[in-house]
Amino acid sequence: MAGGKETPRQKMINLMYLVFIAMLAMNMSKEVLTAFGNIKENLETSIEEIATDNNQFLSGLEVKASENPDKFAPLLDKAKKVKSVSATYANYLEELKADMIKDVEDPTDYQVMDATDYLDGLFFNGDNVSPQGKEFIAQLESYKSAIDGALPIELSGIKSSIQKRFSQGDENGMVQNRDGQDVFWLNYYYEGYPLISSLTNLTQIITNISRTEQDILKGMLQGQLTSEVSMTNYTTLLEQEKSAFYQGEAFSGSIVLGRKDASTKPNKVNLALDGRALTEGKDFVIEEGKVRLTVNAGAPGDHEIKGNLIFLQDGQETKVPVQSTFATITKPNAAVISADKMNVVYRGLPNPMTISIPGVSDNNVKASANGLAKVSGSKYMLSPTSGREVAITAIGKLPDGKSIETTTSFRIKEIPKPQGTIRGESGTIKMPRNNLEISTIGAVLEDFDFDLNIAVSEFKVKIPGQPSILINGNKFDDKAKAALRRASRGDLIQIFDIKAYITNNKSYNLKTVSSVIVELVN
Repeated sequence: MAGGKETPRQKMINLMYLVFIAMLAMNMSKEVLTAFGNIKENLETSIEEIATDNNQFLSGLEVKASENPDKFAPLLDKAKKVKSVSATYANYLEELKADMIKDVEDPTDYQVMDATDYLDGLFFNGDNVSPQGKEFIAQLESYKSAIDGALPIELSGIKSSIQKRFSQGDENGMVQNRDGQDVFWLNYYYEGYPLISSLTNLTQIITNISRTEQDILKGMLQGQLTSEVSMTNYTTLLEQEKSAFYQGEAFSGSIVLGRKDASTKPNKVNLALDGRALTEGKDFVIEEGKVRLTVNAGAPGDHEIKGNLIFLQDGQETKVPVQSTFATITKPNAAVISADKMNVVYRGLPNPMTISIPGVSDNNVKASANGLAKVSGSKYMLSPTSGREVAITAIGKLPDGKSIETTTSFRIKEIPKPQGTIRGESGTIKMPRNNLEISTIGAVLEDFDFDLNIAVSEFKVKIPGQPSILINGNKFDDKAKAALRRASRGDLIQIFDIKAYITNNKSYNLKTVSSVIVELVN
């Protein structure tokens, strides 16, 4: 009986069982031990190869940091932290491996490494975990925490794969054996295994450390991050206070990079105005994120600015072509028509316009176009419908009785793609389960100059391990809430296929709304 004193017969049976197990261990296939050794050697080769790649990634990041410290220096600091904590943890494991084989005469003779007593004695004290075993667990937890803190926000998407790579079972540190019984993670993977098996297991952890370092460093230099900062993805724009200038007037404008990134300054500028080379300090000034022109507007007509902005990228010169034009006009022989907010108009909403002719009063100016309506004075509203362009014609009556007529075409663009939101936040969000249940799904137009009221009519939600759920409205229904309660901490909940509409113009078909990802924190 449990808790009772064993009989001599029971003691004999137990002893015979132990002898039987020992005989099985002694007869373990030597080929199996050799196979473990071969796997360990292959893993060690992979570690060396990955280390070479990681050093190259870090060197590339150092080059970019020297070229653009404002953008890449913080990223380089994180990369060095990742490499430091990875090296610290890997060194701890290598020292442990060295201690395990210090009494083995030939470290390559795997057939003699069948004993299980080293880690059994090091990690365990009877049924309890020894101080060394607790230190082994603490080293792993410390590494995961340090990596999590060093991950840049641009790479938050790989966090779950890293956590899975260094999993320690469930939240209580338990795993299920083949019999379906809960076993402590450390016991399951490190108790009762031959020495060579444990060495291979530790080598696999070091391999995972190297691959984690590789994923992070590679992500910092490649993929979306590299695409975002590459000079080949930049274009140039001509910023000017007005669309035309009077003869003899000083031209006021700037050639800027498309992203207007203040940290991005060209290393060299080669520009020409109508074929005449421009001089730095006299004709232009290099400022943060732009080249400001200080040239004279010149004679009436079109003027062309051509050349290159030259940047250092990966130690090589990268040229960003410049090709822009501006017009100089005499006064007052033409109308000046400009959009109040931008150089294009948007379909699906009223665009404010200012239409005037220098030297002509507003009451002597008439403007016409499809969808154009006068508000007051020189202010108009343009609501384009079909087509890709709209032509605005302005006719003005001069003081001498003569009339001038000017027609200007504007490109018609669609309203940009909305960004999905949860409680006003977009992208990837961390949120408690209860908050997500009651949060409102919305859609916004980020960095859009017009204020539009956008409402959500339906969306889909995808919870890991469960089918997608279609929801009518802008909040989780009972079915979605029930599915959400079955989700686990750390699960990434995807809100997608968000259908939205403009409240005062439901007939306009908005573009598909971007998805939102929610990471459950409990």
